[in-house]
Amino acid sequence: MHPWVGLSDHVRLGVVTRWVTPELVTEVLEGCGVRDKKPGALPAGFMVYFTLALALFQQDSYDDVAEQLVGGIPELSASIPNKSSFTRARGRLGPQVLESLFRELAGPLASVGPEGSFYRGMRLAAVDGFVLDAPDTKANRAAFGAPTKNGWPAGFPQVRVVTLTECGTHAQIDAAVGGFSGGEPELAIKTADSAAGMLVIMDRGFPGVALWKAYTGAGAHLLVRARSSVAARPVEHLPDGTYLARMSLAGQRASHPGGVTVRVIEYRVDGGEVVRLLTDLLDPTAYPAAELAQLYHARWEAESAFRQIKTFQRGPAEVLRSADPDLVRQEVWAHLVVHHCLTRVIMSLADDNGIDSDRVSFVKVLKHTRRSVVRQCADTPAKIKKFLAILAAKVHRKLDNGARRLREADRHLKRPDSKYSSKLSYRINTRDRQPTRRVAPKVITLQAAILH
Repeated sequence: MHPWVGLSDHVRLGVVTRWVTPELVTEVLEGCGVRDKKPGALPAGFMVYFTLALALFQQDSYDDVAEQLVGGIPELSASIPNKSSFTRARGRLGPQVLESLFRELAGPLASVGPEGSFYRGMRLAAVDGFVLDAPDTKANRAAFGAPTKNGWPAGFPQVRVVTLTECGTHAQIDAAVGGFSGGEPELAIKTADSAAGMLVIMDRGFPGVALWKAYTGAGAHLLVRARSSVAARPVEHLPDGTYLARMSLAGQRASHPGGVTVRVIEYRVDGGEVVRLLTDLLDPTAYPAAELAQLYHARWEAESAFRQIKTFQRGPAEVLRSADPDLVRQEVWAHLVVHHCLTRVIMSLADDNGIDSDRVSFVKVLKHTRRSVVRQCADTPAKIKKFLAILAAKVHRKLDNGARRLREADRHLKRPDSKYSSKLSYRINTRDRQPTRRVAPKVITLQAAILH
């Protein structure tokens, strides 16, 4: 029998254990029907923590992650199992356990007070998606699909993730995982039931009758950007210059009963292009157009959450480690669980110190959480409390409790389509780039609908 059997039950994941408790892990395993059937194999409870550690230490190998996880336990660190043992144990665990763990933990974190978290009693949330590169295996390519160019593969297989994100905290309320070949709106519909009572903001890739009915039917309200061709013909002009229009299925008349009535708000930011928003909040007095136009920029909070996952937690341009589609899904759910726990750490620090959560560095929290695993300094409730107190003192020293300054950075192409692109085409995208700089508040000007 391997020396790890029995001893590995004492392994924890640092401060993450505050939320991913052994009791919760046991409950989720039982709910998914996962039991340790093979004598001497790595136990499922340990593998939950190990899989989360793979996400927390994405850039490290299996051996290195195991060392990080058990380095403080001499009996375990002296006999690390080989990679194939970990891979077989991950296969026995499957993706459902990590997905169920995410659903047990996920949810909004903001209280009623914080600015930017609520609008007229509705919690603000954003729906958006991102992709993660998976290893280029036949199984992954068949399961998820990949970008192509002129009919030929043009990149790694990609797994697509769509999340319902709380704008005020970056906490994931719900998520759906699919492949590159599928669309974001189809995945977004799967998160609709979790949006009840919220005002959900989306970009112009999402408008559609099916999605609209799914969210409004679940009790959510919508604020969605749209292209000029969507709900373009006014059916009723409102006193504030906005108008009502019909959004229908492709190929149907606007008057078709299968469509939906939406309110259209048009405005410009600093005199730029016209931005069109669709909403089911039809009363211009109860929901002023100027307020809704100001709210739309909160959608970018989802992008900030994705940056935390993709750039800082996973690592920039890092490829996931799993060659099997089920293990890829397991890995994605593990990343979402870890991100949600890190967000909880940030909210705990912010609430205890009376500061805005935006003022707490995600990178600092990520680094200190990794250290808590390596040092095994947060494997009991008392140690977790002590660790958070130390972290709060370090975070507080870095902050001035004022509001974050308004800043702006140019959007530009960071990587050309090919490393052999001409120098001219590369210069066009980067030559005018300026450093991040302070800016004045944006000026939003409403556009009155043109009478027909």
